[in-house]
Parts: sequence; structure tokens; C-alpha cells
Amino acid sequence: MAKPLVRLRVVEIGLGLALVALVVRAGQVQLVKGRRYAASAAAQRTERVVLDARRGTLYDRHATAIALTQETYHVGVAPNELRDPKRDAATIARQLRLAPRDVEHAMQRRYAWFAGPFTGQEIQPIRALRGVHLEPILRRFYPSQDFARAVIGRLGDDGRGSGGGGGGLERLLDSLLAGTAGAAVVLKDREGREYESPARVIAAPVAGNDVVLTLDAELQEIAQRALDDAIDNMEADGGDVVMMDPATGEVLAVASRRADGSMRPSAFTDTFEPGSLAKIFAAAALIAYDRVRLTERVSGEGGRYRLPDRVITDEHPLPSLTLADAIRVSSNIALVKFSARLSPAEQYGMLRAFGLGAPTGIEFPAESPGRLRPPHEWSRPSAASLAIGYELAVTPIQLAAAYAAIANDGVLLQPTLIREVRSPNGTVRYRHYPEPVRRVVTADVAATLRDLLRGVVAAGGTAERAALANFQLAAKTGTARRVVAGRYAAGQYTASFAALFPADQPQLVVVMKIDNPQKGSYFAAQTAAPVTRSMLEQALAARTVALDRARLANVAPAVDRSTSTLEEPDGVVPYVVSWPYVPDTVAAQPDQVIPDVSGKSLRDAAHALHRRGFRVVIKGWGVIHHTWPAAGEHAAAGTTVTMFAESPPVRR
Repeated sequence: MAKPLVRLRVVEIGLGLALVALVVRAGQVQLVKGRRYAASAAAQRTERVVLDARRGTLYDRHATAIALTQETYHVGVAPNELRDPKRDAATIARQLRLAPRDVEHAMQRRYAWFAGPFTGQEIQPIRALRGVHLEPILRRFYPSQDFARAVIGRLGDDGRGSGGGGGGLERLLDSLLAGTAGAAVVLKDREGREYESPARVIAAPVAGNDVVLTLDAELQEIAQRALDDAIDNMEADGGDVVMMDPATGEVLAVASRRADGSMRPSAFTDTFEPGSLAKIFAAAALIAYDRVRLTERVSGEGGRYRLPDRVITDEHPLPSLTLADAIRVSSNIALVKFSARLSPAEQYGMLRAFGLGAPTGIEFPAESPGRLRPPHEWSRPSAASLAIGYELAVTPIQLAAAYAAIANDGVLLQPTLIREVRSPNGTVRYRHYPEPVRRVVTADVAATLRDLLRGVVAAGGTAERAALANFQLAAKTGTARRVVAGRYAAGQYTASFAALFPADQPQLVVVMKIDNPQKGSYFAAQTAAPVTRSMLEQALAARTVALDRARLANVAPAVDRSTSTLEEPDGVVPYVVSWPYVPDTVAAQPDQVIPDVSGKSLRDAAHALHRRGFRVVIKGWGVIHHTWPAAGEHAAAGTTVTMFAESPPVRR
């Protein structure tokens, strides 16, 4: 009897131990490791995904889309879910414009994948088909691939404007355009395929801001076509065109191209010696500092003028010349003679006042400051060279801004490419207003300079081929030897042309540069000048171009200043003025006060110093700690101010 009882007890103990083990294991699974197993199960049937934000649109000034984001789709098909596989496969092939044989072959797999990307219009007829799974993809789209490409840039490989080959405004404005990505949890079927689960959105994506540029699409097309034709017909190495509104500083068109068809932002980044285009700045100094009278003449020296260390020649020699004659026929000899009356500080100060030798501050990455050495670095021939546009280097955008100051009654404005920034709901978050940098010359001096430039396009002027039938231009030609690898290249020239349209109350400043034209003449009068005239004629014919037709129809007749006397006061050192400018509200000062830029970023600090006319050297990186000379001290325009920067402390 004992043995059955023992066996029963053993069975009872075994069952008890098994029950205890089961309870312990259940507790371990549910209490100790429950969260881990739940997470693992959720991971097998759900997945957290990033919801891309719609990138903001870039518009021209008339709301024409230049760069926009389109929603496209990848298409996946589960053949076993199709109601009528044969008919549905034919529909898919037809709507997606795929070869029927390729679709039939793909349908033999457990899951067919068509990358596309396909537009919303293409996938609309198959959207409702059972077994069709759509994966939306946001794609950047440029309606015109070559439209202002050097300025707009393209997205990088990472889908953003920074890195990966991105550049231009797409890079600069990336933080405004990109928006904020969202997140969602999607469900997966037993095969691991995702399908939408709108109810599981964790954070909705926030679209980026839209940006309205100052570019005029019609003018941009005109500039690009004209530049393309000029480079091809003249067999030139490349060229640039800049168009600007002188009353606002808004850049209306920027075209840049090389002979091989490539486009890079050379209008902002590449410098050249302007040659005769800079003669008007020497004339500005002579008039502003009362060093010349308009009736005064100097000898033309028979077209050949010997200096101690060089010989100056003229292409169009005259027996004697006034300042107006010197600008009209672009006389090197007369400008060198007249400019000898200026001190180095006066000559340098006027060039610096027009913005040469410093970045313009336009919203474009890697803008070149050009090159303008201070007087203490000049050699003996430097004054003569600068008077005729050598020993300095400028960018086309700098020249456009400088000539715009002449058109704008002597006030230099900061050029801009950004007109408005709008939130996704259309609210205007930023709007550009004219931003004056300094008054360069008085309004009367600026009017006299425009009259001098008007003579260049008149009969006998170097740019008479640029004259328009019904409107007067104020313009200047420039033909300069090219610098290649640090030396002047034999037989290579840069032909350039700057025009104010119309001469009275200018609404448009055009600067055109053609690098090394080989076919035909290399002189700007026969190359850049007639091309500019063609662009202006096309602009007048285009009704959508940003020109005030009412003002054009009422342009005042030219004023003959050839016999008038100059009664302007001595020239003034550039200074920042309020806008609109009220004369005599700021007294001319020989020196400028160095502003306190401590705590500012490198860009903002350099900008503030440049506006006062100072050169800038940077030591370190980060935010500005102090400057030398120190803030509050007085220094002459052109003085080099060293900014000492340091990295901001890390907050813990």
C-alpha cells in the first residue's frame, strides 16, 4: 500500500513544482520582460517613419515659380491582392507608361516594385485598385532647368541645399525653405510591407517658407539668351550680365556662363580689372573735390603720353580734351592728367565710397570682396593705373551697385536678391525695403556724372552703337587686358559695358562683361555695347518686365550741362545716412568712429565695419570679442580694423 501512496505523492509534488514553474515563468514574461516582448511585437507589425516636410517654393517677383516641390510616388503591387490580375496589370502598364511585358514579368514575383517616380496625375487612375500600394515622395522640381541656375543652385545629394553639391540660394535659404519634418507610425503586413495609417501620425510635418526673389523672369530670360548668343558668336571664354533697379537695390537678372556651357556664379565670385568703366569714379572724385572745371582742357599729347615709368596711349586721340571729352572718347591720357590733381587718400576714398574693395552684402554665399589696395601699399604708377581702371579688381555685382549709386542721386544701396519671405499660409514674414549704405556724392554731382555718361552714347562717343531710337542712355565702355595666372595675357581682353536706362530718372542699370572675345573686335564698343542695346530693346518690347511705362513716357529732355559751372562743396567722406536722405543732417567728418561690434557674428561685424568704410581682418572664429583699433576710436576711411573672435562658451 505504501508504494501507490509514494507514487501519488511524487506525482503531486511534480505537478506542484510544474505549476510553480509555470507561474514564475508567466510572471517573468509578463512582469519582468513584458515591455521588451511588447516592443518586439510592435516592431514586427509597426514602424516609425519620418514624414518629409514640403520645401518652400522660390518665386520670381511676379510670382512665377522658379523652384518648387512636387509630390511624386513609388508604386508597389501585391499580385495576390488584385481582383483581376490580367486586367489590372494592363491598366497599371498603360497609366504608368511601362512596357506590358515588363509589368507581366514583375507580377510573377510576390511583390512588384516600380520606382518611377510617378506624378499624381499618372497614378490617379490606379490609386483605387486593390493591391496597389503608393509611397509618396517629395521631389524638387525646376520648371526651367537653366533658369538662373548659377544663382538658384540645386539641392545636394541629401535633399537639402547644404552639402552634397548644393549651392546658391538653395543653400543660403535652406533654413527658411526646408521646413520641419514630422513623424508617424505605419503598420506592416505579414510580408513586412508598409501601408498608410493616418490615425497614427505622431507629429505632422511643417512646410517650409516660400521666398519671393527680386529676379524678373522675363529680364532673366533676355539676359541669358543675349549672353549665350554673344559668347557663341564672339567665340568668347564666358561672360556675365547683371541688371539692377537703382532705386531699390533689387537685382532683376543675373546671367553667367562659360564657353563650355557651364554656369557658375561668377557675377558674385570672379573678379576682373574694369578698365575704363572705373574712369567715371575718378571723374566723381575730381568733381566732388572741385579739382576740375567742365570747360577746362588738357592736351591730348598726340595720343601718346610718356610718364617716368610708363607710356599712356589713347585709341581715339584728340588735340585737347575737357573732362566730358575724356569720358566720351575714354581718354586714358586726359584721365591720368586730371587725376594727378587728387591726393591718394581722395582717389582711394572715392573708389572705396562706391563700394569697391568690399563685399556688397548681397545674400549670396562666398561673395568676393574684390581688391583695392590702400594708398600706403601703392607704387609710383598706382595713381595713374587706378584712374584708368587697373590695379583694382571688381565683380560685376559690385560695378552694378556702384553705377546704381550714380543713377540713385549719389546714394549707394545694398543690393538684394530677396524681396519677400512668406509663411506656408501666405503671411508675409519679411519684406525688403531699400537699405542705404552711404551717400557717395551729392545729387548734383551724380546728375553731372550721368550727363558725362550720356555723352558716351552720343555721336562721336565710344558707345554710339548702343544708342536707342526713342530713349537716351547714360553708359560707359571698358576694354581691359586680362590677367591670367597673375600676369597680363597677350592678346586677351575683357570687354565690359555699364548702362543707365533711361539717362533721366534711370530705372535699370545693366552691366555686361564678355571674357576674351576672339571673333571680330575685342573692343567693348563693338561687343558688349550693341548686345546691351539689344537686351534693352527686348525689355521694352516685353510687357511684363518691371519697368514703369508711365515714367518712361514722360522722361524729361536732356539737360545741357556742358557750359555750366560746378558749385558743389568739397567732397565728403562716406558715411551711413538715414533713409530717405535729408541733406545737411549729418556733417562731413574727416574720420569715422569705429563701431562696437563685440558679441556680433563675423558676418554682421564685418558688415557694420564695411558700411563705415573700413577694411577688415579677422583673427579667430566665432563671435567678436574686441577690435583693434578699439571701439569708439576715430580712424580714417580705409583703415584696416582687426576683429578678434573667439568661440562662445558651451552651456552645460
